[in-house]
Amino acid sequence: MSLLLNWSTWLGIPENYSDHGGNVDHLIDIVHWFMFALFVGWTLFFLFCLWKFRAKNNPKASYHGVTNHVSSHMEIGVVIIEAVLLLGFAFPLWWERTDQFAEVEKTDPVKVRVIAYQFAFNYHYPGADGKFGRIDRTLVNSAGDPCIDPNDVNGHDDFISGVLKLPVDRNAILQITSTDVIHNYSIVPMRIQQDAIPGRDIPMWFKPIKKLETFAICGQLCGEGHANMKGTMEVVSQKAYSAWAEEQSKAFLEKRQEADKAKALAKK
Repeated sequence: MSLLLNWSTWLGIPENYSDHGGNVDHLIDIVHWFMFALFVGWTLFFLFCLWKFRAKNNPKASYHGVTNHVSSHMEIGVVIIEAVLLLGFAFPLWWERTDQFAEVEKTDPVKVRVIAYQFAFNYHYPGADGKFGRIDRTLVNSAGDPCIDPNDVNGHDDFISGVLKLPVDRNAILQITSTDVIHNYSIVPMRIQQDAIPGRDIPMWFKPIKKLETFAICGQLCGEGHANMKGTMEVVSQKAYSAWAEEQSKAFLEKRQEADKAKALAKK
């Protein structure tokens, strides 16, 4: 019975995979039931008007219009209901999400920088030490460049991936940014999205509750290749994630060490 009441199911929205996604789906259901009630109400009113003011019963037009205030009362009622939806549901949901950030940071979340560019995404991980290297945006030399300062030791074990990989049942904070134009990072199964603004790192956070492999898409028109701009996302077990991250961090660290040795030999 509950499935019959869920507009989000009827509309074909993908299954929810995040901890907070149920609240988003609930709000979608409420808004669509309200829209359905408006549709039924105004349709009945339209049919009533067709019957009430048909030409057979009203051969002469009336130029005085409505003499009561029923329509005004109805309009005020609609405004009140919309205000209740906004103030009673949308604002509290937004406030709850915003207010959670400080608490999420205390839970040892996975942190990833998402770098959008025409027309793909790069993912910058902090490496085995859990610390991002210093970001110097003046160092950008290609689209999607994470701009890691090579002189900062915290960034020596940072690694870049073409796939967003996260562990299940653990909070994740994504820092969304861009190296060219405004993009948007949207993960529909996680019920989350955030605009990617050049020069800024804007956080968005969620907790995956199920394993899956899906796509993240750009939800902001960003150029001729916008329709094909998507990134791969995988939610795996904590064990699988830890093994993958350790392997990636070690490989990137070895590459940097080899590059440093090559530079040192070249100077000699």
